[in-house]
Amino acid sequence: MRFIIMSNGSGKRWQNYNNIPKQLIDIGHETLLQRTVRLLKAYAAESAIIITSRNKLLETKGAELYKPLQDSLEIDRFTYELIEEDTCFLYGDTYYTESAIKTIVNQQTEDILFFGNSQRIFAVKVKDAQLMKTHIDIIKKLFLSGEINDCKGWQLYQSITGTPFGDKTISEKYFLINDITTDFNRPEEYELFIGKTNCGSEA
Repeated sequence: MRFIIMSNGSGKRWQNYNNIPKQLIDIGHETLLQRTVRLLKAYAAESAIIITSRNKLLETKGAELYKPLQDSLEIDRFTYELIEEDTCFLYGDTYYTESAIKTIVNQQTEDILFFGNSQRIFAVKVKDAQLMKTHIDIIKKLFLSGEINDCKGWQLYQSITGTPFGDKTISEKYFLINDITTDFNRPEEYELFIGKTNCGSEA
């Protein structure tokens, strides 16, 4: 299995809070990227880990930094040229619990499996690379033609499962993670998390 930590978003809602990209915020004396890499190494020691970003500040020990060929749309976080069989995409702005990483590493799929809670997707595990690429092409075309309003992980899930666009209804191909795993889009989300968890200690 190869793990891709997607860190090539624009970060507009983060607004360079504390003068750093959100992937480098400190929780428990390590950055989000350091934490994710460390946990992946613990449960998938022999696997390759790639961080996708054009920002050299995101270079992290234990992972390779890769510059995506495309990053104009949000769906481009799933770096098209890196989609292969046995690839798992994770978000660079996400705090993963150890239990969540263990589940993501160990859970098997026949084609594509999404991990997340009822509102947010945390990872996408790919066994069927062509299926993934086909549906990325579909939603990009729909978005660029104005037929759908967003072009990101949820639309990918909806396209693959045939559920209505815009409706976060969870059906098949989705593994619910019910712990404190969460992502950070805005500074207030990070500050609220820190306040609730005593600087990110496991709940």
